[in-house]
Amino acid sequence: MYKVIGHPQSRTMRVLWTLEELGLPYEVVPCKPHQDEIRAVNPSGKIPALTVGDDTIYDSTAICTYLADKHDALTFPAGSLDRAKQDSFTNFALDEMDSILWMAAKHSFIHPAEKRIPDIKATCKFEWANSMKQFEQRLSENTWAMGDTFTIADIIIGHCAFWARLSKFEWPEGAVSEYFTRVLARPTLANASAKL
Repeated sequence: MYKVIGHPQSRTMRVLWTLEELGLPYEVVPCKPHQDEIRAVNPSGKIPALTVGDDTIYDSTAICTYLADKHDALTFPAGSLDRAKQDSFTNFALDEMDSILWMAAKHSFIHPAEKRIPDIKATCKFEWANSMKQFEQRLSENTWAMGDTFTIADIIIGHCAFWARLSKFEWPEGAVSEYFTRVLARPTLANASAKL
């Protein structure tokens, strides 16, 4: 039984979604960043964390990658060209989607008010729009990022899409909009959401 420490309105959802896709049992310890439960296993106080026996893994992408590799699902084999392409989509999501959304969040409600730069959100939205154009070219006519195979790259991208919608970022049109609709309609995401 895996134990996930985290909060629903965070990257914790990626881990729960992965566990649901894999059909694995898990328990959730509800915890916001910097609370005692997370600091006991992660000195940075950041969520999520996954406890595996007496060990702990931090960072949502590392956790999802570990789970996919361990259970030989939602991923292509390490060392293969397909895995490199999958990792490229994952890194695109982190660099060109997640980082933009996180920057906007930090300057909206994370940083102390006196440290925020409110105008930065307009720049973030500009960068997001450019990223969506790049993603459209990369996605082409694929059902999922890697063609017909749903992988953890889709979970990371899908979570960013969910986050963008909540943050009122411009919803893309065309193939990316259709992809976002497909990925966010997966029953496993609804199951993960219901657990929190």
